Amino acid sequence: MPTLGLETEIIDRATYDNSVRRFGEDGIVLPTFAQLAGPSGIDKATRERLAAVDPDAADPLNLFRVHWFNATDRRGATDLPGFVEIPQSLSGVPARIVLALGNRFPMIHAHKVLAAYGCLAPRVITGQFDPTRHRAIWPSTGNYCRGGVAISRIMDCRGVAVLPENMSRERFNWLESWVADPADIIRTPGSESNVKEIYDKCAELDADPRNVIFNQFCEFGNYLVHRVCTGPALMRVFEALAEGAPNARLAAFVSASGSAGTLAAGDHLKPITGARTVVVEALECPTLLYNGFGEHNIQGIGDKHVPYIHNVMNTDFVVGVSDRATDTINVLFETDAGRAYLADRRSVPADVIGALRHIGLSGICNMLAAIKTAKYLDLGPDDVVMTVATDGADLYASETAAALKTRFDGDFDAVNAGEVWAGEMRGAGIDHVFELTHADRKRIFNLGYFTWVEQQGVELADFEVRRGQAFWDGLLDLLPAWDALIDDFNARSGAAGRT
Repeated sequence: MPTLGLETEIIDRATYDNSVRRFGEDGIVLPTFAQLAGPSGIDKATRERLAAVDPDAADPLNLFRVHWFNATDRRGATDLPGFVEIPQSLSGVPARIVLALGNRFPMIHAHKVLAAYGCLAPRVITGQFDPTRHRAIWPSTGNYCRGGVAISRIMDCRGVAVLPENMSRERFNWLESWVADPADIIRTPGSESNVKEIYDKCAELDADPRNVIFNQFCEFGNYLVHRVCTGPALMRVFEALAEGAPNARLAAFVSASGSAGTLAAGDHLKPITGARTVVVEALECPTLLYNGFGEHNIQGIGDKHVPYIHNVMNTDFVVGVSDRATDTINVLFETDAGRAYLADRRSVPADVIGALRHIGLSGICNMLAAIKTAKYLDLGPDDVVMTVATDGADLYASETAAALKTRFDGDFDAVNAGEVWAGEMRGAGIDHVFELTHADRKRIFNLGYFTWVEQQGVELADFEVRRGQAFWDGLLDLLPAWDALIDDFNARSGAAGRT
C-alpha cells in the first residue's frame, strides 16, 4: 500500500539531493501551497515572467498558474475565480446555482492538475520521488492522469497515464501529444466505472521499484490541496455573490465523488458558512446511494467504491444523476438547435449560453445535482448552491457526436431541444436525493473497508481513524511543514535565483 503522502520529513537523503540537483539544473521552482491558495503571494518577478509563457506550454513557470485565479485568457491573474451562474430560466429554481470554471487551469484545461501537483510535490520535497530514475504512475479516468503527465513533464520526470480504454477521444489525443513515449499511455479495460481494473494494473506496475503510484483515491495531498485551495477559492466566489445581497446564504456545496478530492472543499466551507456537503454519483452505478453497481458515461467521476480520502462522516447528502441526462443536456448545450431553443424559447441570456461551453459532462452532472438539491431543500433566491465544472465541453466533442447519433438518430431539432429541457432540466426532481443520517454515514464509511482493508492492504486502525473529524482537521498541519520544505528545497536548488 502506498504511504499516502503524509510525510513531513526527508525520507531518503540521496533521492532528495538528486531532485535538488535536477531541479536546479532545469530551473524548476516549486510554488508553495499558500501561493496556490492565494496567488497574490507569488512574487512580482515570477508574475512578470509568466506573462510571456503560453499557459499550455510545458514550461515550469506554469506551475505558478496551477490555481483557481487565472483570468479568462488564462495568462493573467484575477482576484475572482471564473464562474457561471445558472439563471432560473435555465435551472427552473429560484436558488442561485453557481459553477466555478475548472477549464481556466493551465495545460489540461481542468482543475485536476491542481490535485496532481498536490500529490507529486510532497513526494519530491520529502525525498520519496527521484525524477532522475522514478516514473510517476497516474491512475484515473481521464483528467487526473492528464494533470499528472503535465506536472511530471514540466518537473522533468517521466509520467505514465493509466486510464480506461473507452474514455473520450480528446483525452487520448491530448495524452499522445504530451507523453515521452506512446507506451506511457496504458489503457485498461472498460470505461468510467471500471476503477478496480485501474487498481489491478497499478498493482502490477508497483512491482517495479522504479514506478511510484500516485493513486488519487487515497493520496491525502489530493484532499489537502482542494481543502486549502479550492475551498477558499469557492468562498471568494460566494463573497462576491453576496456583495449587495446581505441575506445571501451558502446553502450547499455539491461535487461528484470521483476521487473525492474536490469534496474536501466542503470541509473548508462548512465551518464558515454551514453549507451542506452533497456528493453526487451516476444513477447507473449508485454505489453510495444503493450499494449498487453498473456502467455509465459521466466521464470525470469514479464509482464502485468509496475513495479513501472521502470524509464520509462529514457528508450530508448523496444525489444520483443519470448519464441519459448528462448526455442529452450536453447535446442541448453544444448544438446550434439547442442554443437557439434556449435563447428564443427560454430567454436564457446570451452570455450564459456562451458560457455553457465551459461545462463538460461532469459539470453538467454537478449542475443537475445542485438543482435537485435546491428543489429538495426548497431553497429560495437568497440561497446559493456552489459546485464546479471540472472541465469544458471541448473535451467531449466525440461524446457529443456519439450521443447525437445514439440518442437522437443523428438529428437534433427544436422539438428535441424542448424535450430535453422539459424532461432533464425543468423535470429534474427530488428522486434519488438521499439525506444522510449518522447511521447512513456509518454504512457508507463501512463499505470502504472492502476496498481499502481487504483489497488494498490498509491497516484497520488507519482505516478506522478516519471516522473522526479530528483526523481530517489534523491533516491541515501538514501544509505549513510542506511549504517550509518547499522553500528550503527551492533555496537549495538555487533555481529561483537563476530563472
